[in-house]
Amino acid sequence: METAEFTGKAALVTGASRGIGLAIATELARRGAAVAISSRTQADLDRAAESIAAEVPGARVLAVAGNTGVGEDRAEVVARTVAELGGLDVLVNNTGINPVYGPLMDADLDAVRKVFDTNVVAALGFTQLAYHAWLAEHGGSVINIASVAGLRSTGVIGAYGASKAALVRLTEELAWQLGPGIRVNAIAPGVVKTRFATALYATREEEAAAVYPMKRLGTPQDVADLVAFLASPNASWITGETIRVDGGLLATGTLG
Repeated sequence: METAEFTGKAALVTGASRGIGLAIATELARRGAAVAISSRTQADLDRAAESIAAEVPGARVLAVAGNTGVGEDRAEVVARTVAELGGLDVLVNNTGINPVYGPLMDADLDAVRKVFDTNVVAALGFTQLAYHAWLAEHGGSVINIASVAGLRSTGVIGAYGASKAALVRLTEELAWQLGPGIRVNAIAPGVVKTRFATALYATREEEAAAVYPMKRLGTPQDVADLVAFLASPNASWITGETIRVDGGLLATGTLG
């Protein structure tokens, strides 16, 4: 959908070299935003920037490599976004990792710490930097990408789910503390067809989709459209919410 509600605005999307993050950045650019994208590898980001430019001719795209878990890298990403795009009106904390699979009693605690540091602490770190660099004075929107695994137990990705539950609570806390000028919301996707989630549906997509009332898995665009709505003036009285985009999965009372 071609609109212009973000003309003159700048957005930063983390974890945006592919999948959900790339779809979000592309959608915001399509709606007029100048977009900064970040992930660990510059070559992957350059390809993502080329993809956005191909989808949205004339889009302003800044690709800044950085490790989300490293404070100095976060600071550089935010500083360059503000300096080169002229602001930072929309922050999308999309980066997430999930190296821990199986029973928590067997989980390596260093890996669990890394999950929380990347999925929760880094999101707060980016928000702090964006707040001090731009949002405190100008207002704007922060959107955290959580997960249905943060709303319901899974049994196999417990560390990831617990980190996303923490992100949901962080969203509520920040919405209270940063209003009225800054709105903070979260999105909880179900299984979305990305490389990150391949292990959850590869070789069994039809079976995986069967438990969803909508009888399909999600796409990155499903999440991107919701991000664009939440960041827009159309959502001006929505803050502190975690909105599921899960094809009705949690309405069934299970995670499948």
